[in-house]
Amino acid sequence: MIREDEDVSELARASLVADGVQVLTSHKALRCELNNGVKTLVVEHNGVEQHIEFDDLLCAVGRVARLQGYGLEELGIPTHKTVETNEYLQTLYPNIYAAGDVAGPFQFTHTAAHQAWYAAVNALFGEWKMFKADYSVIPWATFIDPEVARVGLNEQDAKAQNVPFEVTKYGIDDLDRAIADSEAHGFVKVLTVPGKDTILGVTIVGTHAGDLLAEYVLAMKHGLGLNKILGTIHTYPTLSEANKYAAGEWKRAHAPQGLLAWVKKYHDWKRG
Repeated sequence: MIREDEDVSELARASLVADGVQVLTSHKALRCELNNGVKTLVVEHNGVEQHIEFDDLLCAVGRVARLQGYGLEELGIPTHKTVETNEYLQTLYPNIYAAGDVAGPFQFTHTAAHQAWYAAVNALFGEWKMFKADYSVIPWATFIDPEVARVGLNEQDAKAQNVPFEVTKYGIDDLDRAIADSEAHGFVKVLTVPGKDTILGVTIVGTHAGDLLAEYVLAMKHGLGLNKILGTIHTYPTLSEANKYAAGEWKRAHAPQGLLAWVKKYHDWKRG
């Protein structure tokens, strides 16, 4: 969860703890030991070694593309962690394309499918027209409980890139469908351009967050702002209303107070 904002990773940690998982952060794994049939993991925390007994050990170290054995070396196609391609997904040879994890820069099934379209169309019709692979709006999700889904910038990304932003947050604990399903936890957090409804990024934490994110992916892809989402009818009671309510939170925060004061005076006058 290192790429997520602190409020996101903290909610994920709290959920794991509630399920009985002991979460140890800032611990460095040093070695495994076997003494008298007892398996022990030795870790270091604040300069002190600790011994943790275990039955089985699952070590998640990520994955890299397997690039050997396919003749790439013989052809001289450059490879590092991935096969080098241009913006059309062509390798050194324009008739050889690469897509998916082997091409990078993302290791998502949905981006692999996205790249496959560009590679196939460019290979079939490139003599007439070529299409550059579009990575402008890439969603991703972490399928823990509750799910974490994100598209675009989060707060730490925006700060690191010196991008001005405003934050709008809607708590899913207030959503009728989530309450009815006993899933009333999590939130929708939207980053927008200051003073505008232009969406810079969205993070959703909660049940079916990956599904809820699709509306924001569509909005960002086609330049739709929060006002468009707010003006769209969402079925009641569904989880999708969280997106509309988040847009409503933004609208309330940017309500024209001067105009509202004038309208109040006008209606006070009409009532005599």
